[in-house]
Amino acid sequence: FSLANRKKMNLKSERRGIHVDQSELLCKKGCGYYGNPAWQGFCSKCWREEYHKARQKQIQEDWELAERLQREEEEAYASSQSTQGAQSLTFSKFEEKKTNEKTRKVTTVKKFFTASSRAGAKKAEIQEAKAPSPSINRQASIETDRVSKEFIEFLKTYHKPGQDIYKQCKLFLDTMNHKRDLSIEEQSECAQDFYQNVAEKLQTRWKVPPEKVEKAMDQIEKYIMTRQYKYVFCPETTDDEKKDLAVQKRIRALHWVTPQMLCVPVNEEIPEVSDMVVKAITDIIEMDSKRVPRDKLACITKCSKHIFNAIKITKNEPASADDFLPTLIYIVLKGNPPRLQSNIQYITRFCNPSRLMTGEDGYYFTNLCCAVAFIEKLDAQSLNLSQEDFDRFMTGQTSPKKQESDSFSPDVCLGVKQMYKNLDLLSQLNERQERIVSEAKKLEKDLIDWTDGITKEVQDIVEKYPLEIKPKSQALAAIDSENVENDKLPPPLQPQVYAG
Repeated sequence: FSLANRKKMNLKSERRGIHVDQSELLCKKGCGYYGNPAWQGFCSKCWREEYHKARQKQIQEDWELAERLQREEEEAYASSQSTQGAQSLTFSKFEEKKTNEKTRKVTTVKKFFTASSRAGAKKAEIQEAKAPSPSINRQASIETDRVSKEFIEFLKTYHKPGQDIYKQCKLFLDTMNHKRDLSIEEQSECAQDFYQNVAEKLQTRWKVPPEKVEKAMDQIEKYIMTRQYKYVFCPETTDDEKKDLAVQKRIRALHWVTPQMLCVPVNEEIPEVSDMVVKAITDIIEMDSKRVPRDKLACITKCSKHIFNAIKITKNEPASADDFLPTLIYIVLKGNPPRLQSNIQYITRFCNPSRLMTGEDGYYFTNLCCAVAFIEKLDAQSLNLSQEDFDRFMTGQTSPKKQESDSFSPDVCLGVKQMYKNLDLLSQLNERQERIVSEAKKLEKDLIDWTDGITKEVQDIVEKYPLEIKPKSQALAAIDSENVENDKLPPPLQPQVYAG
């Protein structure tokens, strides 16, 4: 109230015979300004200060209540897990218990961002936490719980924008739960639109600095995609799994490709380079174990940096883009990462677009996509091989000549040397077997041809000189036997004696 209004009110009171104490019209806090009965006797400035203190106190109490309920929930969950093997509950009781625990957690998070100034509202929220919600039918995983806690802790630093961010995220998750029937492309568009809208609100409405906007978007992506991972990663409505199997089979068929064929400037005989290659393979394989697109991109980035270090150590100079891509192709062929196409599609669909369009993460991810496309279309011309050799290598009939054992460096493991010796021996045995089989087939053909030639010659002779079979003749009689039919024969000679 103004001083003039106060004087008018005092004059009216005196005319009515009412005494007004000037001290009763002053601010209760004693600042010297007049108070307002509507503000409980405080002036406007003091009332705002008191209201701000009461609000901060209420927020602090809500924080403490949220943390206490969270601890009680963790203790109850640990207790239920420890006694699960010894005590079995009926199906209905188990569902009721699971629903109550999940509902308490959701209400705890809601209470964290609800700065109620009345004790009645606090009691109503506690009673609401005890009421089961039929919409919650599963228990969150340990990783989901951990990410939710980290997200809440992160939003504490944003105060009012943090509350709005959390509300927007919950609304988006509820919307996605009702859009399970949409195609994966449509769900991807919803996620990209959500990222863009939240980023614009952080910059325009809430006036958040750019560096804090980037951190907030990373945490939002982590919170949302951890909860949506099992629904949107390699869904059954797509052919991602089929592509994964095709790429995996293709990489296994290309196991014979050597660094020299790809012009890879990496010398694995150097121990440091060999370690870098192993780390790069480990990072590219570890990508499949991550849930958040940003974490998958981080694995690709770490793999790429190990590749650059390996090239730098080998050449004693910084690596170039022309050296990086062939080496990345070699690492992918050597590591054969699981579900490679599914991970690429997942990152493309649900990663924060600012990361894919700018920065080193986007550059390395683009190179990985190019490497996979090159592997899918790899042919004999790409490796400077003849089509015959390429087909023989792909079918496993033979393999490129390995390194001779005499040319190994002294630091090479004995097992590796023995392995290459065995491979050389197997290659020689394979060639010898092929030669023997070829000669045996040739000998078999020669025998068949010789038999056919002899048979034909015999048939020709038989046809030219046919065989005539005459009837059997009668047996001849002895000379000294009685010859009845041959009486005209002269008598036998008689011996004669001549006198000397």
